[in-house]
Amino acid sequence: MDLRLKGKTALVTGSYRGTGLIICKALIDEGVNTLVHGLHAPEAEEAVHELEGGIPVNADITTLDGCQTLIKLASHYDVDIIINNYGTADNNSWKDEDSSAWFTAFEKNVLSAQRITAGLLPKMLKKKWGRIINLGTTGSTKPSHKNPAYYSAKGALSAMTISLAAELKQTGVTANIVSPGLILTPEVQDALTNQAIKKNEDPSWEIIESRIAKDIPIGRIVRREEVASLVTFLCSPMADAIHGQNIKIDGGALGIVS
Repeated sequence: MDLRLKGKTALVTGSYRGTGLIICKALIDEGVNTLVHGLHAPEAEEAVHELEGGIPVNADITTLDGCQTLIKLASHYDVDIIINNYGTADNNSWKDEDSSAWFTAFEKNVLSAQRITAGLLPKMLKKKWGRIINLGTTGSTKPSHKNPAYYSAKGALSAMTISLAAELKQTGVTANIVSPGLILTPEVQDALTNQAIKKNEDPSWEIIESRIAKDIPIGRIVRREEVASLVTFLCSPMADAIHGQNIKIDGGALGIVS
């Protein structure tokens, strides 16, 4: 399917690895001029080499100065699409008396997206067309007791996205958040396999996945490529009517509608 994205320019934060890298590949395949972002050189350059395409940009967006640097770098290009993919789930607990992990979680998962969006949005508004897609998690609506700072930050990111969508009424710029559940990454597969080995369980991946996915209606874990396909579609002119939505992609694990 031609998503009519050829010639558009996208910035994907935190895209030097993981799901962000797969999103970049999907965009490049659609003819999008894609800014591949790393926190530190040569992360972006190595990712571009792996992708055989894209434009490398490096800046530490965990800080205000780093966000301003990335905005300046991206401003050399006519950015049509912002995909705020960057975020981390650093471990913290309700037992921790130190609140620094909460500040860090909001800096990385909320403020980085807010700053990048605020810096690049004016040009989109002038063109009367643009896409802003934030990457959240289903855990923001059904959080675990573990990593409360991370889930709270992603919940704030969701609220921020819906507020932004209201602000962008009738501007031609849309804002949505994509919230994956468990995604099959090499790291997830390795961790689950190691757990099985430690428990003297069958280490074959088919057995492990069937056990992990017993409560997932589609019977398996969501793949990164599926998340990338959804994000890429939302970037396209074909998604003009999708605005202000928190779209879950979890194989139905949280139910049909919440």
